[in-house]
Amino acid sequence: MHKSNLLTRRSFVVLAASLVPAYKLGSLSSFGLTRNQPAITYICPPCGLNCDTREFDKPGTCPVCGMTLIDKQEIKPGQQVSIEKFMEFYKIPGLSLAIIDNFKIAATKTYGVTEAGGNTPVTARTLFQAGSVSKPVATLGALHLVERGKLLLDEDVNRKLKSWILPENEFTKEQKVTLRRIMSHSAGTTLHGFPGYAVGSPVPTLVQVLNGEKPANNAPVRVDIVPGTKWRYSGGGVLIEQQLMIDVTGRSFPELMHKIVFDKLGMKDSTFEQPLPVSRASSAASGNTWNGKVVPGKWHIYPEMAAAGLWTTPTDLARFAIEVTLSKQGKSNRVLSQNMTREMLKPQMPRVEEIALGNMEHRDRMGLGFFLGDETRPDLFGHIGDDEGFQAMLMMYGDSGQGAVIMGNSPSVIRLGDTILDRVAGEYGWKEYVSSHRPHASNLPS
Repeated sequence: MHKSNLLTRRSFVVLAASLVPAYKLGSLSSFGLTRNQPAITYICPPCGLNCDTREFDKPGTCPVCGMTLIDKQEIKPGQQVSIEKFMEFYKIPGLSLAIIDNFKIAATKTYGVTEAGGNTPVTARTLFQAGSVSKPVATLGALHLVERGKLLLDEDVNRKLKSWILPENEFTKEQKVTLRRIMSHSAGTTLHGFPGYAVGSPVPTLVQVLNGEKPANNAPVRVDIVPGTKWRYSGGGVLIEQQLMIDVTGRSFPELMHKIVFDKLGMKDSTFEQPLPVSRASSAASGNTWNGKVVPGKWHIYPEMAAAGLWTTPTDLARFAIEVTLSKQGKSNRVLSQNMTREMLKPQMPRVEEIALGNMEHRDRMGLGFFLGDETRPDLFGHIGDDEGFQAMLMMYGDSGQGAVIMGNSPSVIRLGDTILDRVAGEYGWKEYVSSHRPHASNLPS
């Protein structure tokens, strides 16, 4: 069994999608925490920082981590605190989980409601925004086109782009932006991520986003590092990948992904449609803010589909992860061949500067679309994601067929998700698992 080292981890890392903290789960249905020091009046919800040992005589926010202090009686010595109680502490309305074991979905679990203040329960088919977990899903589709001869991994992207051309500059004189470099975040392209667009506000086209033209809310996608010389996470580069897929097929991105990925894998509850069609909106959770308020309009719209626009469920993402593992072994090749899947999961960059799966002692590597484990966990792949009011996590061990997907409608999901992964790893015997230790968000609103 995995033994959690509760509240003693101090490793600080940078999260790929956003800065968020980690918490360690004591049980899949309860959070084990013992407070032996006598409380005064108020305490900080357990977060893994040194403020866990502090006590306060007035309500307010923790001066260390910024979280809202809670009554000392909320956590008693030896008490097992449920996931639901921690969701209450962190203002997470809804959470959904799929556990993978032996290359199959072993369990699904859901908690809470689809919207803060509502009473519609989260189900296994409730849709959540996947944030940057969209990227490896889009990569699977792009690699499918590579195998069909529509795209080339190592060709200058401008040779096949039609609707938009990446401006050349001094950085691209000798080295070019290629699909491989885009997928491995080594293309030297700008723009880390995207805030999306509020419902009811003008939404730009993909070309307008690439050019940074109004109503786009971002700078243009450009190259400011020599391609192939450095790893830097770039959602902007992934938009070039999206445009390439559109240009070489003549199909809309949502339509294309349905045809070449979702339909093949039985991902019936997944779509890249932006905005979300009315027919699916009734099945979707509403995004929520740090303080538990519903995002105006319920969610943001992301024309940056390949980078951040996927609506899906943990069950569908588990199907996706299982297919990748089986495809690597040559046991199921519904989208990619075994050789291409192995290329997808082969380290392209030996060390990345942001951590999704490991920690400072076990630094992630980068494949095509996926973060990869270090040399001690070479079969590990996954991603994390953060959209306005939503977060998601995918972790999968390709050799053992074990993994998990967690999604929820709050910017605090990853902090609780890390603790859930700790416990799942222990209960299901993930032998190579190491805990991801992420920092507190120092500016977390109360």
